[in-house]
Amino acid sequence: MNSRMAASSNRVMLGPLVAAIDQGTSSTRFLVFNAKTAELLSHHQVEIKQSFPKEGWVEEDPKEILQSVYECMDRTCEKLTQLNIDISNIKAIGVTNQRETTLVWDKETGEPLYNAIVWLDLRTQSTVERLISKTPGRNKNHLKHKTGLPISTYFSAVKLRWLLDNVEEVAEAIVTHRAMFGTIDSWLIWCLTGGKSGGVHCTDVTNASRTMLFNIHTLDWDPELCKYFGIPMEILPKVRSSSEIYGLMKIHSSLTSGSLTGIPISGCLGDQSAALVGQMCFEDGQAKNTYGTGCFLLRNTGAKPVMSDHGLLTTVAYKLGRDKPACYALEGSVAIAGAVVRWLKDNLGIIQTSTELEKLAASVGTSYGCYFVPAFSGLYAPYWEPSARGIICGLTQFTNKSHLAFAALEAVCFQTREILDAMNQDSGIPLTQLQVDGGMTSNRLLMQLQADILCIPVVKPSMPETTALGAAMAAGAAEGVSVWSLRPEDLSAVTSEKFEPQINPEESEFRYARWKKAVQRSMNWENTQPVSIENGETSIFSSLPLGFYILGSMCLLIGAKYISGHK
Repeated sequence: MNSRMAASSNRVMLGPLVAAIDQGTSSTRFLVFNAKTAELLSHHQVEIKQSFPKEGWVEEDPKEILQSVYECMDRTCEKLTQLNIDISNIKAIGVTNQRETTLVWDKETGEPLYNAIVWLDLRTQSTVERLISKTPGRNKNHLKHKTGLPISTYFSAVKLRWLLDNVEEVAEAIVTHRAMFGTIDSWLIWCLTGGKSGGVHCTDVTNASRTMLFNIHTLDWDPELCKYFGIPMEILPKVRSSSEIYGLMKIHSSLTSGSLTGIPISGCLGDQSAALVGQMCFEDGQAKNTYGTGCFLLRNTGAKPVMSDHGLLTTVAYKLGRDKPACYALEGSVAIAGAVVRWLKDNLGIIQTSTELEKLAASVGTSYGCYFVPAFSGLYAPYWEPSARGIICGLTQFTNKSHLAFAALEAVCFQTREILDAMNQDSGIPLTQLQVDGGMTSNRLLMQLQADILCIPVVKPSMPETTALGAAMAAGAAEGVSVWSLRPEDLSAVTSEKFEPQINPEESEFRYARWKKAVQRSMNWENTQPVSIENGETSIFSSLPLGFYILGSMCLLIGAKYISGHK
């Protein structure tokens, strides 16, 4: 009896709770926070399968993604019940997601018409090269004045164009007005608010700003951009702020999470914007770096978009309310960070688990002159070079898998250094420390290496789930929910750990210079437009050096035969 009373008094003391769906590239999570203290109470995580149907292609199954969300919600609700926490105290749910990943579904059947094409995917490289070749001066920044983005395989518009051109079901659904386009946030919100039975088709400004179809000044879809890519505007979701009630959860009562039905979904932020909010970078000049599948450094630039001269993106950071102003950020995007760990594990079999990488690298404490440029999807910021491919150089007979593991961790740090340098040049005010978050920050060796390579302290919060926290804050602060205050004086103090640089700057600069040399070696590796002869077949003579070599060899052979015949 007493224990039941104690349990019920615990529930009352917790006050309002806010949940977040965090749908990332490699996993899905559902997390529940205390709105007053920002404490993480419970969560569950499910890994997502990636498929690679062809070289450079990366896909995920939208139904598996949705199912993973249901599973995470179910398991978390079970855990909360075991902790005697009342699920009915959850007052709002936020959504944060891998950005740019593109899908099209049928609004009448609710079925996806193709797999989700993941942000890392390179199938549109030839389309991108063709678009750039048609711009005045072959300028990849031709649309940047409206979008803040270069023309790149990274963003949704070219992926959507590929779906329209190559998937019959998508083309048919467009003609019959049954097609809906969305990034992962739109798909989840539509499904969770009823799907084909009245689901809400929307996105927020942060996700929309990653499509190349969105005008970051007007904060809406741009008819000229849609025309440029040949995208019918009727298939696009409605653009909303990052913090407002979009709709109410509708979940089948047979599921454990059925008790979440009726709770508003009231926060939506692309994962990197969510981490900026979760790290409480609300002031102009504050920045954070997230280490996930990729690596993303965002710096708040306030109410005006700042265009980069050094290869960074201009993006919408957040808009925390329908009537609130949008805030913007400069972003340095690195395609491969945590993905290199997955590659070493799944493709090479060097490690069995991600945690082994730290032990392996720490066992040698150096790459021994080995440099690894993991340009598996080309190079993102600051180069935007889709022709680059991954290389490992500086190998000797002494090099072993431990040195390679160390070089992989260094690669993440060097890539961060490149985008931090670009950001410091753009802003003119160098960062004096770097706030970090994301799954890879649990690797202490990586954090120390990062401080050494940047020559500034690296600050890691004790609670690493800042992306989900940002989505929960946006949801809890929404008008009509108002259980989470975002006023500076009400924000919870964050405990953190600081990593100070431990090597001299000269050594850091030497290693960085060698890295830059390796990056140059990785470029112009892959070109999708071979020179063709008249019948459409590629000629060996299209390569001049190879042509000269073959012609020269033939002349030598003929000459040798002529000489031998005259002996």
